[in-house]
Amino acid sequence: MDLLRHLRHFVVVARELHFGRAAEQLGMAQPPLSQSIQRLERELAVELFDRSRRQVRLTTAGELLLGEAEELLAAEGRLRNLMHQVRAGALGVLRAGVPPETPAVTLRALLDRLADRAPGLDVELHELTTGEQLRVLAERRLDVGLVHHPVPDDGLRFGAAVDVPLGVLLPRTSPLAREREVDLAALAGLDLVTAPRATAPGWHDHLLAVCRRHGFRPGRVRPARNPEFLFGLVLAGNGVAVESAATARREPRIAWRPIAGAPLAKRTSAAWPERAAHPAAAMFAQLAAEVLADAEPAPAEPVPAPAQRLWRVLFDTTG
Repeated sequence: MDLLRHLRHFVVVARELHFGRAAEQLGMAQPPLSQSIQRLERELAVELFDRSRRQVRLTTAGELLLGEAEELLAAEGRLRNLMHQVRAGALGVLRAGVPPETPAVTLRALLDRLADRAPGLDVELHELTTGEQLRVLAERRLDVGLVHHPVPDDGLRFGAAVDVPLGVLLPRTSPLAREREVDLAALAGLDLVTAPRATAPGWHDHLLAVCRRHGFRPGRVRPARNPEFLFGLVLAGNGVAVESAATARREPRIAWRPIAGAPLAKRTSAAWPERAAHPAAAMFAQLAAEVLADAEPAPAEPVPAPAQRLWRVLFDTTG
């Protein structure tokens, strides 16, 4: 027996005290409505309406049931609304991964937008590299993450990507820092300071391939997880890094120069499991792309090349 359906019918009849008007309001014929009420009475083993007179009246049992039925139906409505919000990703817990180098202002902007869009959603952030995120996404211990491409797409969906143009980080005392832009070939023999391969294997291999293709074969590849350590190795004088302009702004003794021909950009997007995806994953991806696009500032110093040369989509997967 569909108790809630019969209770809905009962409440309308109890309010109207007229089977014809109640049937019209419910959009059904009167005989099925009468049968629904009779079935409810049999189920509860009481008479809900006094039909002995020309006017329909509630019995004592009917009067007591009316308040309880209205409360129960209201609770059902709240429950359905709650589950709808869960399905829409507006409630519950979202386990999200972000790269360790993500600036605090970017995280704050992302969390603020998520709170505005889904105030009931509990966002549980995890500081994880791309390599770590791919592993825990596969293990279903993470719902969505921000990864640096290229990454394998097996079993994953991706949100809109944001490309951040990269340049060379140099000591301000370096002769190359006096140039408006730097050819990768001019860096030949210098060490390349970059994140360890395990943090983002696809990006690491792509970076080295593009450098080699443009004439830069590093003397050594020196791993640096922490930005401060990276700056220290660059300031030591025999190393350079390939990073965004925003990274250089953290250290005044470091100069950022665009790369001639703009062959490199770091592409970032949200990734989440293709099957049984968290309902809030796509929303997180959209908001993250918006925040990342807004967060990347223009280069601090003007460059002679047209702006479109620096900012166009530059990601190259052939290397």
